[in-house]
Amino acid sequence: MARLLKEDPHISDAAKNMDSYRVVRGRVNAIGYPPDERLMPYLEQVGFGSAALIRTFNLRYDLLSALVERWCPETHTFHFPCGECTVTLEDVALQLGLPIDGSPVKEVSAFAEPAALCYSLLGDSPQPDDEESTLTELKFTWLRGKFGQLSANATKGELMCAARAYIMHLIGGVLMPDSNNNNVHIMYLPLLADLANVRSYSWGSAVLAYLYQELCRLTKPTVVDLGGCLTLLQSWALYRMSFLASVSHQPDVYPLVNRWSIYLGIGRSYTVPIYRMMIEQHAREGFIWIPYRRPEIAAIIPSSVYIDSHIVVPWRSCTMTIRLRPTYPGSAMRGGAADSWHE
Repeated sequence: MARLLKEDPHISDAAKNMDSYRVVRGRVNAIGYPPDERLMPYLEQVGFGSAALIRTFNLRYDLLSALVERWCPETHTFHFPCGECTVTLEDVALQLGLPIDGSPVKEVSAFAEPAALCYSLLGDSPQPDDEESTLTELKFTWLRGKFGQLSANATKGELMCAARAYIMHLIGGVLMPDSNNNNVHIMYLPLLADLANVRSYSWGSAVLAYLYQELCRLTKPTVVDLGGCLTLLQSWALYRMSFLASVSHQPDVYPLVNRWSIYLGIGRSYTVPIYRMMIEQHAREGFIWIPYRRPEIAAIIPSSVYIDSHIVVPWRSCTMTIRLRPTYPGSAMRGGAADSWHE
C-alpha cells in the first residue's frame, strides 16, 4: 500500500524482513518513593492526586517497538488488521487520572532569574554545574535528595514546595519524559506557582500531545530513544489487545495503568517479531474497541473523573464513541497486499 502524501523513511519498511527489527529504548525515570501523605491534599487539589499513585511496572520495549511500526504520523493513528485507532483523552483520564479539560499547557522558555524562581517555589535551588552554565533543568537526584524525606514538623510552605517538586518529578520522569533522561526542564515550574490555579490546565492534553510527538519521531528508522508516557501507551495496548499479555487476569485497579504493576505484571515478554505476529493474527477478532464499559472498571473509577473530564458514564444508554475508519487492503497509509499491513 502506498503512502498517502509523503515518502519519508518509516520504521515499518524494515518489517518486511521478519528477522530485522529495532528495539526502542525508553526514557522513563520513576520517582522511586511514594508521596508523603501530607502532600496528598495538595496533589489532589491540583489534579495530580491519581497520577501520584502510579506505580512502576516493567515496560516491554519489544512490544512498544512493534506498536511504533504501526504508527502513522499523518493521521496520528495505529494501523491494525481490525482498523485504525489511537490513544485518546478518555484513555488519559481513565488510565492516568489527569484532568483533560482546561487551558493549554504552554511552556515558559525564558527566565530572568531561574535560581530565584526555584527559591521562591521550591524553597531551594540547585547549583549549576559550572559558573557559566544556566539553570534550565532540575536533576531527579536533587529532587529526591531534597524532598524524598520531609521533616516531621514541616510547615505548610515547605509542604507546598515539596508538592511542586513531586509534580515536577512526575512530569519529567513519568508523564512527559524527554531526552533529558535524568532531568526535568524548569519551564514547567512557573505553571505550579499558584497551586489553586494548577488544575485549570489540561495536563492530560499535554501528555497526549507529547506522546503523539514522540511516536511520530520514532517512526524514523535512525531514532531509538522513545519519550512520552510509555506506561500509558503500554497499558492502552494491553487493555485493547489482552492477547499481548500472557497474564491477563489481573484485577482492575485505579489508576487503570496500575493493573499491570502488581505481582506477575503482564507475564512473559516476547521479541518484536513475535509481537508482530500476535497482532497480525489476533487483532482482527481480538481487538477491544470499548474496554472501559466492563462493570468491574466502572465500579473503581471515581465519579469525579467522569464529571471533571466530561466523559459519559459507561452504564448509561448514551455513551461517548469515536468513529474510526476500517482499514481495507489498499486503503491504509502503509501496507501491502491481502492482509499484510506493510509493503
